[in-house]
This record gives sequence, structure tokens and C-alpha cells, in this order.
Amino acid sequence: MGPKVRKVRNSVGAQMPLLILSFFIFVTIFLGSESRSPSSAYLMYEDNNLIVLDELLQNYDRRVTPTHHISLPTTVKCELYLRSIGAINPATMDYEVDLYLRQTWHDERLRSNNLTRPLDLNDPVLVKRLWRPDIYFPNAKHGEFQYVTVPNVLLRINPNGDILYMLRLKLTFSCMMEMERYPLDAQSCDIELASFSKTVREVKLQWLNKDSVLMNKDLKLAQFELKQVSLTECKESFQIDSDSSSGKYSCLRAKLDLKRSIGHYLVQYYLPSTLIVFISWVSFWLDVDAIPARITLGVTTLLTISSESSDQQSHLAPVSYVKALDVWMGTCTFFVFAALIEFTFVSYLARKRRNIQEVKTEDGEMKTTLIVPISSLNETLTNLPTVANFKEVSTLMLLPARGCAKRIDKTSRIVFPLGFLIFNTLYWPYYLY
Repeated sequence: MGPKVRKVRNSVGAQMPLLILSFFIFVTIFLGSESRSPSSAYLMYEDNNLIVLDELLQNYDRRVTPTHHISLPTTVKCELYLRSIGAINPATMDYEVDLYLRQTWHDERLRSNNLTRPLDLNDPVLVKRLWRPDIYFPNAKHGEFQYVTVPNVLLRINPNGDILYMLRLKLTFSCMMEMERYPLDAQSCDIELASFSKTVREVKLQWLNKDSVLMNKDLKLAQFELKQVSLTECKESFQIDSDSSSGKYSCLRAKLDLKRSIGHYLVQYYLPSTLIVFISWVSFWLDVDAIPARITLGVTTLLTISSESSDQQSHLAPVSYVKALDVWMGTCTFFVFAALIEFTFVSYLARKRRNIQEVKTEDGEMKTTLIVPISSLNETLTNLPTVANFKEVSTLMLLPARGCAKRIDKTSRIVFPLGFLIFNTLYWPYYLY
């Protein structure tokens, strides 16, 4: 047992210095953390640039423009990025846009050489402490600020005093469309920006460059093709204030030139109505006596084309002028109705009886009855045998004029398609060009 006890003592003595060193390290860390003040801990995570910003905002007045002290208007350069454009509704004459509004200006009050980098602020409370342009959209009917998943706002302060202010908005713009050529039309829809309360003496709006309206590369419109975007600057009067001495307000206008795609309307309106017209002409090849078939065909096609015309009107604004689609549907209705009228006339003519003469002769035991038209009566009597005795001549109504009715049907087979072809040769070049 003696040697084993000595071995244990030797191992404990060898580990003693390591235990003492670990104890001193633990005590140093614990005492150091206890002695550190809250202010020193806060400074470990404090951004020096934010401290500089707080110092700049101590004497900052957001109620005045950045160039108020030199009596010049503050130039605000704007840029739009169109994320998506909804379908233009012809009934309400508006369209929905999801866009980013970017505004840049220079504020000498926020210039500081102590800023080491640009500061990006997205806290709405902090952003409200700075001066911002009071830009609004005059032709917007409805607008929403995006909050998903955080408020979509960014204000960047550069060390040289340049400010970038960006918002994401969902807006519904009005578009006063001219519908005379609908749906073969081209429209111009505007996006307008203006200063709400600052006149041109205080704020001047400008486009950032000639390409200040940018589009998402995957942006597609349902019914239109975007031809070009025209950027202009304008000045407008405040509509509520009747006093013209109040001044002009700076505004910007982006004009979107749109060409309507007619593929949808060809499939939904033009081709079906054309087929209905063609079907109405089938009655010209039916027999004159096929009255039930011709009546069913004519009435069915007329009701179908009328329903088609009413359906397209329900999706449009009730304008007071005639549209291109109205001309087309009206003409198709006319051709279908004319085919029905043609059948009525032919049916009446086929059953109309005309004056004929019945001539009875008596020669011994033989009796002969001849039924001839009035126009050929004299010629018939001349060719009869001289021994014949005319016993009775009377006026009757017997024979129908079927030949004339059939000739009208044959003529209609050519006249109706020819008339529809002439209408198409006039309609399409006039409304497309």
C-alpha cells in the first residue's frame, strides 16, 4: 500500500500548478465583466456614423427646404422602376402599377466629413426627422404603401450630402382612353408626378436622365404592347386654389404609348361573328319548301349574333360614340338579319298565285282541260284544232311562281358573300392604319 499512496500524491502534486492557473483566469474574467460599466458595453456596439448623424440632426429643421437659405429651388431628380403593370380596364379606364419611386437631392445640412460611409435608413420614425419632397401622383385614383414584410422605404445619406429616397408603391392610375377604334386602337396612358405644396420657387422636379422610367425585364402586359415611353416636364396650377397668384407647381409626366394586341378579340369576337354570318348563308342552299329548317337557322343565328354583341358591350364603358367593334357587330347583325328577310320574301313569292286561264274544249266524246298562263293564252288557242269548241273560259288562281324564288336564292349565294367581302376590304384598312 505504501508505494500506491506515494504514486497518487505525486500525480496530485503535478496537476496543482495547472489548477491554480485556471483559477486565476476565471477570477480575472469574472471581475473584469463585473467592473465594466453599461456605457462602455453600449459603446462596443455603437456606430460612429450614427453618432455623427445624431449630432447633425440636433439643429436640423425639416420644415425648410435644403436651399432655402440661398433663395433657390431645391432640385429633386426622380426615377421610376415599374415592377409590374396590370391589365388596363376599358370599363373603368384605369390600370394598376407596382413601382419604385426614387428621389435624389442635395442637402448641405447633412454633409459631414466625419461620415465614413453612406448611411441607409429604413426606420420610418427616423426618416420623418429629415426633409423630404412632398411628391404625389395627380392622376392616381388609389394608392397603397407596401408594408410586406417591413415598410418598403429607404433613405440613404451620403457623406457629401446627396440623399437618395426610395419608396415602393402600388397605385391605380386613370387612363382616359379614346375608344373610337377599339379594339384596333392605340392608347397613351400617363404617369404624373408633382409637388403638392411647394411651388417652383421652392422645389423643382426633374427626370434623372432620358431613361428615368425603367421596366422589369420580365414585364408583360396582358392586352397591350408597350411601344415607347416619353418623358416630359410640366407645370400645373393647384386645382383647389382658384387664386392664380399662388404660383405654379413643378410636375413630371411619363407617357406610355401602348398598342392593343388583337389576338384575344379575333378569337372571342371577330372569328365567331364571321362564322355566324357564314352559317346564316346556308339557308340559300336549302329548298324553298324547307320552311322549318330555314326559320330555325335564321332565328338561331340572329339571336346568337345579338347575344355576342351584348356581351362585348358589358365589358366597356358606356361611351356616346360608335366604336370599331360596334361597326363590325352591327354589320354582322345586318347580314344575318338580311338573310332572314330574304327567306321571308322568297317564301312569300314561292306561294304567290298568279292569274291563269282554264280552257275546256269538247269534241265528240273527248274532253280536254288546258291550264295555261294568261301571257300564252292566245298562242295556245291558235294552236288548238279548228274543230274544237270552247265551252268555258274562267279566271282562276292556281300556279305558284317558284322559278323566280329559286333565282333569288341563287343570286343571294353570290351577292351576300360579295357584300361581306367588300365590307372587310373597307373595314380593316380603315381601322388598322
